[in-house]
Amino acid sequence: MPMAAADIEALIKAGIPDAEVSITDLAGDGDHYAAHVVAESFRPMSRIARQRAVYAALGGRMGGELHALQLTTALPS
Repeated sequence: MPMAAADIEALIKAGIPDAEVSITDLAGDGDHYAAHVVAESFRPMSRIARQRAVYAALGGRMGGELHALQLTTALPS
C-alpha cells in the first residue's frame, strides 16, 4: 500500500524535530515523491549525512511502502 505524503512528512518531522518538510507527489500515484527537508540540525552534517538522517527517520520504509523518493536537504536561510 502506498504511503500518503502526510505520513512521510510526519515520519521525517518525528525523526528530525526542527525540520521544515515539503512533499510533492511526482507521478500522482502515491508512490513517487520528492521531499525537500530544511533543518538547522543539518548544519554540522555533510550532504550524505543529512540524507542518511532523513532515511533513518523513514525507518526502513524506502523500497517497501515508499517506492521512490527524490530527496533534497538544506539549511535554513
